[in-house]
Amino acid sequence: MARQPNLFLASSSPRRHELLRALGLEFGLRIGDVDETPLPGESPQDMVLRLAAAKALSVDAGDDEVVIGADTAVVIDDAVLGKPKDEEDAESMLLRLAGRTHSVVTGVAVRGPGGVQTTLSVTQVLFRDIGRDEVRAYWQSGEPCDKAGAYAIQGIGGVFVEKIEGSYSGVVGLPIFETVGLLHNAGIDVLPRPPGDDPGMSPK
Repeated sequence: MARQPNLFLASSSPRRHELLRALGLEFGLRIGDVDETPLPGESPQDMVLRLAAAKALSVDAGDDEVVIGADTAVVIDDAVLGKPKDEEDAESMLLRLAGRTHSVVTGVAVRGPGGVQTTLSVTQVLFRDIGRDEVRAYWQSGEPCDKAGAYAIQGIGGVFVEKIEGSYSGVVGLPIFETVGLLHNAGIDVLPRPPGDDPGMSPK
């Protein structure tokens, strides 16, 4: 039986680490330096796909090694909400999301022996109405400080989420279904697949 490729994650995100670890995969971390500034006229979807690929390509990797890159954006009214600069910025973001549906788009790239493959996860997230006092209390928890859109669905911020349509893990930062499909194409399987089964991912 051929030895599986060595796997690396090009991300410092603890949430992505936890999601990948939950699959039972052994992996290392290799973090590259990528300029995450959006390009002029670039859509959020194109941006996360480009950055995911750039992260996967930003680190050294041998011929038998596989690297995962990912990038996530919170989008409302065609605007990308990044990490808040301060409490006022976080409050503005959360009140803008309150009572409305926004999109969370996550691009995933897997760099393997056959090159780089990418895929996109898009999830619709509906927030309930949020009071200003709740927002201020949430900021004091420290959770929103380093989160895109100023919330973490897997943490206290989950109390604001009324429903989602799409991938929960994609909102956290690494969509499991899409990632596992790309890993399969690169020669890494979480579970054995029946003969002829194909996750349907294709290079982009």
